[in-house]
This record gives sequence, C-alpha cells and structure tokens, in this order.
Amino acid sequence: MSANDAPRARAPRRRSLLAAGLLVLVGTAPVAALLPDRPASAAASLNDSDVTANLWEWNWPSVAAACTEHLGPAGYGAVQVAPPAESVSLASTNDGPHPWWEVYQPVSYGLTSRLGTRAQFSSMVTACHDAGVRVHVDAVVNHMAGHNNTVNSTYGGSTFDPGGFAYPAVPYGYGDFHHANDGYCNDDDAGIDDWNNTSEVQNCELVSLSDLKTQSGYVRDKIAGYLNDLIGLGVDGFRVDAAKHIAQSDFAAVKSALHTTTAEGRAPYIAQEIVPGSAAADLRPSAFTGNGDVLGFSYAQGLKTQFQNGTLSNLSGIPSWSLDADGSRTHTMITNHDTERDGSTLNYKNGSDYTLATYFLLAYPYGRPSVYDGFTWSSAGQSPPADSRGFVTGANCSNGWQCLTRSTGMKGMVGWHNATASATAVGNFTATAGNVIGFSRGSKGWIGLNDSAGPSTASYRTGLADGVYCDVITGGLGSSGCQGTAVTVSGGTATVTIPAGGAVAIHVDARSGQTPPPPTSDPGTVSDTFNVTAATTWGTSVYLVGDAPALGSWDTAKAVRLSPSGYPVWNGTVTLPANTKIEYKYVKKTDAGAVMWEGGANRTYTTGTSSRTADDTWR
Repeated sequence: MSANDAPRARAPRRRSLLAAGLLVLVGTAPVAALLPDRPASAAASLNDSDVTANLWEWNWPSVAAACTEHLGPAGYGAVQVAPPAESVSLASTNDGPHPWWEVYQPVSYGLTSRLGTRAQFSSMVTACHDAGVRVHVDAVVNHMAGHNNTVNSTYGGSTFDPGGFAYPAVPYGYGDFHHANDGYCNDDDAGIDDWNNTSEVQNCELVSLSDLKTQSGYVRDKIAGYLNDLIGLGVDGFRVDAAKHIAQSDFAAVKSALHTTTAEGRAPYIAQEIVPGSAAADLRPSAFTGNGDVLGFSYAQGLKTQFQNGTLSNLSGIPSWSLDADGSRTHTMITNHDTERDGSTLNYKNGSDYTLATYFLLAYPYGRPSVYDGFTWSSAGQSPPADSRGFVTGANCSNGWQCLTRSTGMKGMVGWHNATASATAVGNFTATAGNVIGFSRGSKGWIGLNDSAGPSTASYRTGLADGVYCDVITGGLGSSGCQGTAVTVSGGTATVTIPAGGAVAIHVDARSGQTPPPPTSDPGTVSDTFNVTAATTWGTSVYLVGDAPALGSWDTAKAVRLSPSGYPVWNGTVTLPANTKIEYKYVKKTDAGAVMWEGGANRTYTTGTSSRTADDTWR
C-alpha cells in the first residue's frame, strides 16, 4: 500500500494503532489489523420512557431510520427488533418461499441474517442510541433450527446437519440437545404432548425444533456468549423467545453471566415469552418473574374482548383473569407476530378497535407497554417483503408494512404516557355509554375513547387545572398553539366531542400558550446501497470504510462488511445522513486480519433525500 492509496486525514488513527501495537504487515506497508467489534456509543441521554416500539422483521437500516426520524423524537424508550442470528433460508415451504418463521430457526450465533449484516446491526444500534432509543433483541435461545429440515441452506453461509443435530458454527453437536427418553425428555417421540407436564414442556421438542440441553454448562456458556456479544454491540435488553420451555434455574444461570449494558451500565432488560394456559403452577407466567418481566398475553386477550364487545365501561378496573403477573413485571401489548395471526388478540385488520386499544394500553397504568408494527399479510406464514433470496427489503409504509408507531395519534399518546408516568392511579372514570369512556391520571392528563359508530359529546371531570389544552391525537402543541383540536378545561371540567372510533387526549405538557420544544435540526437519514465489483481469493472479504461514523470514520475495524451474494459484485446498504457529502474507499480483509486498501484518491459521494445506489469497481 502506498501513501497515496490510504484515505486522507488518517494520521491520528495510525498513531493510536502504533501505540497499541495493533499492526500487521502486508508486503512492506503497515495496515491496521482486524480489531474486535467495539460497543455502540450511547447517546448523551436515553429517553426516560418505558414504551417500546416493536418493529418486527424490519431490516436494520429501516430500524435505524425509524429511530432517528420517528421513535426518538416521539419519546419511545426502546425499539424491539426481530432475531438477528443467522438462520435457515428456505426457498420453498408450505407457507411459500422464505416464511417469516425462518428467523426463529437459528443455525449459528453469527449476525448475518435476512435482516442485514453484523455491521448494519451495529450501525442500527448506534443510530438508535444517538436518537435516545434503547435496543431490545428477540433472542432465540431455547432451540436451534428444526432437525426435520430437509435442506441446510442459510443466510450467512454456515453449514449444519439437521438430522444429525450438528451446528458446527457454534459449535453444537448431538449431545448438546434433548432427545427421546434421554433422562430429561421422558417421551417416546421427543415432542411435547402433555402441556401441563413441566418436564416435557421444558425438556422436549417444540414442533420438532432441536431443543437445547440448557442443563449443560457448555450450552449455557454458548447462549450467554451470544447474548454478551449483542450487549457488547450496545444491545440493552432481550425478549426471550420460548422462555416457558427453558427451566427457570437454567435461564437464571445464563442471566447471571450477562454483562451490564454499554449505554447505561445496568443489567439488560428481560421480557420472557410465557404463553399462559397451563394448569401446572410452575408453568404459569407468574412463576417466571424471578428472571424478568413476562409478556402480557392474557391482558391483550382481555382487551380484545372488551373492545370487540363494545364494553369499555368494564375497564374501570382490569379483571384479575386478564393479568399474567403483577403490573410491575408485565410487558404489555395489544398483539405480536404470533397472536395477530392466530386471532387470539386484535390486529391491524381490526381497524379502530386495534388503534383505540393501543391508545388505552398507553393510557392505563399497567405494565410496560409495547406498540407493534410488523408487515401486512394475507396468509399466516407468508414472508415479509423481501427479494428473491429472502433478504428483507426496506420498510415502506405505503406498501406492505404496518406503521402505527409513527402515526400522529400514537406519537401523541407516547408523549401522553410519558407526561403522566408519575400519576400512577386512574381517577374520574366516566362511562357515558358502554363503549364510550373517559378517565384521568391524577392532575397530569385525561383521555376519552369512543368505540361507537357515531361522535359522542359529554362533559368530563379531567383532574386538570383550568386552561386550553391541545389534543395530542390530532396534533398536540405546535409553534403557534394547538395543531389539532383545542380542549378548554373550566372548573376542572371539559365538554368534549370524541369522534366515532376515535379518542381525545390532553396532558399538562401540551397547553396552548406553552412554548413547544425546538424542532430538531437533524436533516434525517437515507439508506443507500453500495455495489463494488471486486475479485477476491478464498478467505478474503470486501468492506466499505469512510469519513462518516456509519462507515467507521476511516477505522477499518468498524468498516461495513459487504455481502458477496452477487459475486464478483459485493453489496451492502448503509444508513447515512441525508444531503451530506462523504468520502469513502473499499478495503479487502483476510480472515487472518490483514487489510489492503484499494488504490487512488478517496471516492466522494453525496446523499440525497431518498435512497440511492453507488456502483463502483475496485481500483
């Protein structure tokens, strides 16, 4: 490598590497060795909110853009993302090509998946932290890809032998799994037949998925290693898939080995998937709260009943049958990817019932609420929008994706939830009809919900001081007053017209005459694709590096690894600031860590306001 081949303005980086002794030689020129991943940098301040946006099966650049443009400014405290581990790639199934459930069949703990690369994942975490949003990962640790798979194709190129229970990229072998009558799974077909039998539920196979022997210290170390790798990249918490199928003591041992988070130096947040319905006391959701929160399935099912029956007047107190655990240990939801498909909860197809129930979820003081956005579907197993190889394409709210989290009303209700967080009790509950209610949260906020087919006008005690408030469902407070509906409170009472299938919500931080927070100067981001034609030898990969933080700021240890899926064209998508000029180059790295820069001057590129593509050839 000649002096002219390296990027300009890199001397400070070279000095730090020299001091650390982190140089290897290729020919006669020194280049930086491949360094381990560095933790994502935290924002100066993460949002003080317990509201999570569940962007299920959105790819990493789309999540990054959502954090920057919507979730952070709206005050969401976290974003939950789909499983990031390398999974099976199934071009043909009974559910069509590349069904959504591929990501729940991991073959390794590598981070090359249908949702993006390891570098894109790391960049996404950084972007979300910079926007004030924590990142929670859906972690599949109960099992690996099913041993009934007839193909062993994957998204990252790892091989596995499903029938032989061999996953060499971890590595796991036959002895790392439960099997029929092995002393753990006392069942002839190794499957769960008795859902009230704790041993079967936790030691036998869930629908032929290769069930990990979590009694093994080796297996637990591998699981903890995977989760700690994610924590090292900045992840702040986990939704633990199929947690009901892992013995509480086994997961407690895994949890005890986890590192603290890089952004806040605290134990990672845990929300466990414990589907209710078992008669066995130690399989009920409340039996698992020693390891973390549990998902609120029963609560979601109970809300479906009330909103579909038009009996919102029953919601003055949540019935005990709707509770999975104490509210302080429940991660509440209206739906998720399983329940929206099996019909046990509301989903986006239920229209105003679904939206109103989500407003209620954010307004009523029970649990840690989660707002769900997946993709639209016509058959239960269909793939998210993806290319022909199964790689998920960018989230487009006008074509194939649900985007409730970024609607005006939902953003307003996140702000309402945050503004009323210190008022823990419900007051002034009023039902003007069975399907029209209003209630306050102390002196902090008031909400009215109308689940009827016509508008409803009534007077309500609001708990608020007199003044003019701005309805956050229709726009909240703007620079010159209310952007939406203005609500006047006089003597603590307001006469409010709530639209059909709609809501009105006001709070103390959105009063007419107040000065709203200054608008962000962030010009937004774009997800641009870089293609480079570059021949390589076995064991060598091509990376993109440049002066932007998303491109590693010229640090090859943080360069973006490109995909060889179209070899000799290497490609990758990166989230970059909009309307910004950048400089970049391509480098090649060997598995041993040697780095070679392409020749010539730095390349230049200017982003726009929408996605673009750069097509290059290695120099």
